[in-house]
Amino acid sequence: MFRRVADCLNNKLSKRLVINSCFSTVISPKQHDTIFALSSGSGKAGIAVIRVSGPKAGEAIRKMTLAKELAPRRAIFHTIYHPINNEMLDHGLTLWFPGPRSYTGEDVAEFHVHGGSAVIKGVFDALGSLEGFRHAAKGEFTRRAFDNDKLDLTEIEGLADLINAETEAQKRLALQQAQGGLKKLYSGWRKELVQNMALTEAIIDFGEDEHLEEGIMDQGNCESLTSTADIYTRPKLTFIKVTRSTHKIAESIRNHMHDYRRGEILRNGIHVAIMGPPNAGKSSFLNYLTCREAAIVSPVPGTTRDVVEVSVNIGGYPLILGDTAGLRETTDSVESIGIERAKKRLQSADIKICVISAADLQPTMLDPVIASYIDSDTILLLNKIDLVPGEGIRDFLDAFVNVIKEKFDTVSSETPVITQSRHREHLQECLEGLERFAEQDDVVLRAEELRYAANAVGKITGQVNVEEVLDAIFERFCIGK
Repeated sequence: MFRRVADCLNNKLSKRLVINSCFSTVISPKQHDTIFALSSGSGKAGIAVIRVSGPKAGEAIRKMTLAKELAPRRAIFHTIYHPINNEMLDHGLTLWFPGPRSYTGEDVAEFHVHGGSAVIKGVFDALGSLEGFRHAAKGEFTRRAFDNDKLDLTEIEGLADLINAETEAQKRLALQQAQGGLKKLYSGWRKELVQNMALTEAIIDFGEDEHLEEGIMDQGNCESLTSTADIYTRPKLTFIKVTRSTHKIAESIRNHMHDYRRGEILRNGIHVAIMGPPNAGKSSFLNYLTCREAAIVSPVPGTTRDVVEVSVNIGGYPLILGDTAGLRETTDSVESIGIERAKKRLQSADIKICVISAADLQPTMLDPVIASYIDSDTILLLNKIDLVPGEGIRDFLDAFVNVIKEKFDTVSSETPVITQSRHREHLQECLEGLERFAEQDDVVLRAEELRYAANAVGKITGQVNVEEVLDAIFERFCIGK
């Protein structure tokens, strides 16, 4: 029996359990092209970096610099010529990265030239004159890195977030993901699910009763396997091992998803709603934080009629501040619309700052309309304690940053957090498959649920067919990435 299980796992099942890769094995002609693009960003600069990737990347250096030999990973100063008419284009550095030890996994060359538009255009024209060379599409360098298994989708998304990061917290979160934090977690889950699926398929191949005894699922949490040999020689004990492993994975996924919003909020920006009664100083507070006249300030109550939103970086955290209309009962129809919009903004806010004038604060209670929106996510700010502009605001901001750090900063945790809604959706698919696995009595159906769960996790990393999301992911990259 041991031999039969081994045969199943190493031969027969190896064909059955292969999950479709992201791309067809048929390579389009465009994938054989050598591509080039400006990697250092558009606009005038002291230095421009032009990246080349593909089977003829080395040819670009040889024909444009007259270099006889290519030294890997060394910056070499050259005079750069047009390969057709030998016109001198510039003096600059070239770097050579032979595949697969390169960003894309292909042969890669870089030209570091002066950043003037005429120089860049001249190098582009020269590269375009070579046979088999073309301009790269958006994100095509990174797409090739994905095709060549240099990066998975979570690392690519982390890289895109790193490029777009505007605050220190966003940078740290993106770095954690770009360095493979989520890849290691999700790939580990998927590997174990595939192993469990293989063991379950092996049980089916033995022709044993495909309906398990009542209560065997309850044994999945017990320590009933005494040796490795038991796993292969006793199918029911094998399934107990599978059940126990699957149960642990499901618990890990639930814990991972428990605070998924923290990572997504930190990546997209923390929504902070500034609320309070009319003329309490909310707009002045917003203007102080943004260092500009973002909102109209007037002694007339009810000036703010709509939500004024401004993105700021405070303490290294991305905040989306929303100055809302003063909350009160009113018969003014236009002001009423503004108050209703304020209430909707308060309901969706991650944090609320309630600004109240110290002079108007009653010793007994707050206005009922305002009090109804105060909860554990609300910070009370007493304004106009004195007439010195900015007095005490520094102390408030220090305390405010500490609150944000405690609520949302998860980068210091050992387990990486969810940053993309599609991760959460596929993890939910996986969890639903594992829950159906626990409810089934038929071993064949259980194996299919494990297959479904493994595929769901594979969609996150790109190990299974995710063609529909690739264009959206790579669209976020610039041409030279």
